[in-house]
Amino acid sequence: MSGAPEALDPPVPIWDPLVRLTHWGIALGVLSNAAVTTGGKFVHVSIGWAVLGLLALRLAWGLVGPAEARFGTFPPNPRAAIRHLGELLRGRVSRYPSHNPAGALMVYAFWATLMVVILTGIGITGTTPLGVARREAAIAQGDWSVIAAETPLFSTATSDALKAVHPLAGNLLLVLAALHVLGVFVESRAMRVNLVRPMIRGRRQGARDVPPGSGGPR
Repeated sequence: MSGAPEALDPPVPIWDPLVRLTHWGIALGVLSNAAVTTGGKFVHVSIGWAVLGLLALRLAWGLVGPAEARFGTFPPNPRAAIRHLGELLRGRVSRYPSHNPAGALMVYAFWATLMVVILTGIGITGTTPLGVARREAAIAQGDWSVIAAETPLFSTATSDALKAVHPLAGNLLLVLAALHVLGVFVESRAMRVNLVRPMIRGRRQGARDVPPGSGGPR
């Protein structure tokens, strides 16, 4: 035994620029609307529409992007996710070319919840950012006729339901985000690899890969 450290593979691409752009853009938008902006106001609504655009771009990329970004590379599989979590508890995890099974479930849950947040928000405001800007300008000038002339998109009961669901979905989104961060931390410890750096630089370097499903150490 020479005692030499384990050989490392050269850096390999894992997350392309569009995946990283949508990931950090959505994260920034969600955190900004949760902690900084005021609901229903121009900035809040504008960020919501921007996040919708980023989400739509990411979903389209899941159909036509590189292998690591495609849905077929990380299909939702609850049984595989449970098995992966069991491996984590035993300190042994398998390598995957994209998201691991537990991470994949988290991704789909996050996207679905985010869509609920966005669509309920659009339903509540009933207009685009430009419409919100015009409304705020009219109110600032004391011209309430603009508000009176607006036609509600939904009935009062539906509007009330949207207003109830929107903050609940928003809070669930923050819980999922916190679990995601925790999962990245735990997985990084188990693998002895920094999993945040690839989402910034787009490349991963670490111990030599173990084939997916082998159960070998990361």
